[in-house]
Amino acid sequence: MTPLETAQKYRWNQENYSITRRRLDIWRFVLTLLSQFWLNGKKWSYRGGYTEEKLAVRREKQALWIRQNLLNLGPTFIKAGQLFSTRADLFPVEYVNELSKLQDEVPAFTYEQVTAIIEKDFAKPLSKLYRSFDPIPIAAASLGQVHKAKLHSGEEVVVKIQRPGLKQLFTIDLAILKKIAYYFQNHPRWGKGRDWLGIYEECCRILWLETDYLNEGQNADTFRRNFRGENWVKVPRVYWRYTSPRVLTLEYLPGIKISHYEGLEAAGLDRKLLAKLGAKAYLCQLLNDGFFHADPHPGNIAVDTDGALIFYDFGMMGRIETNVREKLMDTLFGVAQKDGDRVVTSLVALGALSPTDDMGPVRRSVQFMLDNFMDKPFEEQSVAQISDDLYEIAYDQPFRFPATFTFVMRAFSTLEGVGKGLDPDFSFMEVAQPFAMNLIADMDGNTANSIIDEITRQATQVSNTALGLPRRIEDTIEKLDRGDIRLRVRSVESDRLLRRLSMMQMATNYALFISALGVCATILFVNAYVQVAIAAIIIGLAPAWALIRLLRRINRLDRMF
Repeated sequence: MTPLETAQKYRWNQENYSITRRRLDIWRFVLTLLSQFWLNGKKWSYRGGYTEEKLAVRREKQALWIRQNLLNLGPTFIKAGQLFSTRADLFPVEYVNELSKLQDEVPAFTYEQVTAIIEKDFAKPLSKLYRSFDPIPIAAASLGQVHKAKLHSGEEVVVKIQRPGLKQLFTIDLAILKKIAYYFQNHPRWGKGRDWLGIYEECCRILWLETDYLNEGQNADTFRRNFRGENWVKVPRVYWRYTSPRVLTLEYLPGIKISHYEGLEAAGLDRKLLAKLGAKAYLCQLLNDGFFHADPHPGNIAVDTDGALIFYDFGMMGRIETNVREKLMDTLFGVAQKDGDRVVTSLVALGALSPTDDMGPVRRSVQFMLDNFMDKPFEEQSVAQISDDLYEIAYDQPFRFPATFTFVMRAFSTLEGVGKGLDPDFSFMEVAQPFAMNLIADMDGNTANSIIDEITRQATQVSNTALGLPRRIEDTIEKLDRGDIRLRVRSVESDRLLRRLSMMQMATNYALFISALGVCATILFVNAYVQVAIAAIIIGLAPAWALIRLLRRINRLDRMF
């Protein structure tokens, strides 16, 4: 790629790129996207008629366009797209699949800029800090790039430098994104049941944390401490003397990329064992430590020549609070018992489900999933299939999965894909089964006690319900007397008749309008105003076509009943 091509493709990377031009670029993308969303809901915009298949094809093309434009818009939107790739509860699956391919395909910045940032942060010449410093980066991403270097003590390190002007760009972009979030929040259709402002705040929190390399260094140290007793996991050591908010110096730990299967076999490593170790490492993070790597894609995991896993990039980490485990246990018991009511109640307590006036459709969706989910043994389940089922139920429902939950599900799916690549017979659930049993045993003493406690809890709940039933009936009657309870009865037949009457009224209006235009055209034609009469007839074609379509809809509605 030539410098001219780079400048043209990534205007945000230019030094003279104005804020006004930035706003125009972002709003042009947003308005174009909104117009595409609007057209998706208009059946007349599909050539040859609307079908679900045509909608899916259109969404796939739009998803590719979105991914390309996010790359052109730069770091903020690349990271936002990567975060949205975990939110299949909010976006159609076609968009999520394409956004999951979003990579940091941006040009590296110059060695002069690297030198200026390092020398400014440490107030020392580069030669005083490092014995040698490779001017060519070994990796370049949207937030920064990595160079190999050597300390004066002789230790080999990698230096991660933040992209110049990144925080200023974030400030501009996030201010614009906040206005976009307000628009979506107040939209009558897209804002219904969606907490777009909450999603925006979560994105802001994650993005600003990723720009703080001191925080990333602390994450790396915490992660390394959690695995200090395990020789099969390695984490680069942080050199704090050479670390600042924009510069991170880490121990150089080379390894074979975990998805480089030929290289692993050439090194004589057991691919089946590596698949199990990858799943085991993540389950230890999640269930034992409550502190986990939120982005474990193959580029962030390598394998040492002795078979140990090496983890990189600790900018995006997740935490699971202690009280969440108890709520997850309640969900687990509900799933095991195929109790849709209990699962829904526990999901509301977790904040993964927003309570609404009518929870019937959600409860039926959950029950349907439970009935199908439990058909296979636990160890034969697929994480990817389970997450797809969850997201399919969640889309257009009041499910609001917290960011932590979506990170966990994406990580599970990613690791299952990596495991399948290493070993076609790999089962993530098979590795997870003993961890799940240990978790139940740890929280309740042992499995037998868990069952006894659960039976006791249910018996107490039944007795309390029975004793409180008379009082609840009395309260309900009092509310009815006061008029505090409103009953709403819906008749399908009445709804159909009302809809038909509304259509007939609209058809009458069309017919009157067409008749009026016809009379006008006739009078004009008789008085020799031929061109004006033709114009009136042409104008009348639009309501005539609308009338024909409406009559066909009325006919189809009559045939349905």
